[in-house]
Amino acid sequence: MSVQDYKSRLSDPASRKMGTFSYLPPMTEDEIRRQVEWIVKNGWNPAIEHTEPEFASGTYWYMWKLPMFGETDVDAILAELKACHEANPDNHVRLIGYDNFTQSQGANMVVYRGAAV
Repeated sequence: MSVQDYKSRLSDPASRKMGTFSYLPPMTEDEIRRQVEWIVKNGWNPAIEHTEPEFASGTYWYMWKLPMFGETDVDAILAELKACHEANPDNHVRLIGYDNFTQSQGANMVVYRGAAV
């Protein structure tokens, strides 16, 4: 058995990967919903960020509104993800689940990918 090499290169924005989920096929709406449900079930605070694809490897992403502290309505979170994507159609949009206990990101996934430059 051999390990697959993913040809990610800084010179090729379309090839760049952003976390574990980016190596898988794009998530369906149902799969995204289940990830949001999992974040809510764990009591994590959802937050939405976005950035231009050419800056996605940087540490700074733009925050979409404030983190949704205490939000448990999955549909409200999905609606905000969609609103961010519609307002920034060329940007990557990611969902973060902040874990209050460990004071770190418990989840981080790109939900919408912008067009690569």
